[in-house]
Amino acid sequence: MPGPISARLPGNRLHLQHGPIDLIIQAFGEVQAVEMAYHAAVDVFVDVLPGLVQELPRLRQSGEGQFKGVIAQRMARACRPFARSQFITPMAAVAGSVADHMLHAMVTVAPLKRAYVNNGGDIALYLAPGQSMDIGIIDIVQAPKAVAMARIDSTSAVRGIATSGQGGRSFSLGIADSVTVLAHSAATADAAATMIANAVTWDHPAICRQPANSLDPDSDLGDRLVTTAVGTLPPTVCAGALAHGTTVAQRYYQAGLIESAYLSLQGQSRIVGPLPQSEFLEEVSA
Repeated sequence: MPGPISARLPGNRLHLQHGPIDLIIQAFGEVQAVEMAYHAAVDVFVDVLPGLVQELPRLRQSGEGQFKGVIAQRMARACRPFARSQFITPMAAVAGSVADHMLHAMVTVAPLKRAYVNNGGDIALYLAPGQSMDIGIIDIVQAPKAVAMARIDSTSAVRGIATSGQGGRSFSLGIADSVTVLAHSAATADAAATMIANAVTWDHPAICRQPANSLDPDSDLGDRLVTTAVGTLPPTVCAGALAHGTTVAQRYYQAGLIESAYLSLQGQSRIVGPLPQSEFLEEVSA
């Protein structure tokens, strides 16, 4: 596999890519501080994928485990609260954990005003006192389009955003078009979005499923049925599936695991917890 690549994008953003890991990074602050942060990100990124590959067999298994790497430990720690009631492996938090790890490396070496690391839609945020950042909420993973904007300020507990759903980069047990979660870290948001999206489910002839390992022999989901296609569903089916996901999201919200969640399926949506200073760009059904 080719080694990691880095490039500067318009707006003084940093692009880092290695195998399946594809990051868009942007830092704000004094020029020297931003450059220090970017150099730290490039240096740290070299070891990210090799470290994960080394522990991949264990990361694909459920249950408790001991991990050597910082990212693997983040993954396991983020997934642990969700494992008490449902099947989950540390892989459910891989994208968010990488984003958190990269952001930590940047803010440790440089006094930034704000920064983000976007790992395919799973985003880690840094906000110095008095700073804020606007994020877009999408309603379809396969055709992302912002339907709402939420402003996260420095007093908020939110430092991570993640989106999951069928048709995304990873397999889903559910049928949600999208589930976006705001949480205290990207790793936790990633794990929670995965689990809530899995819970948005129903049995209907328009829903196609296959064993995960028939699509990818190395999948951490084994022979569990994952969604491969969803046709047009009756509104009552959408409402029922969203109700299942909403119940799970409310449980996570009440336990303090997430700050808010937005669930979407074929034109219907549900919100759990407050989306901070959210402004909806289109009509969203309750």
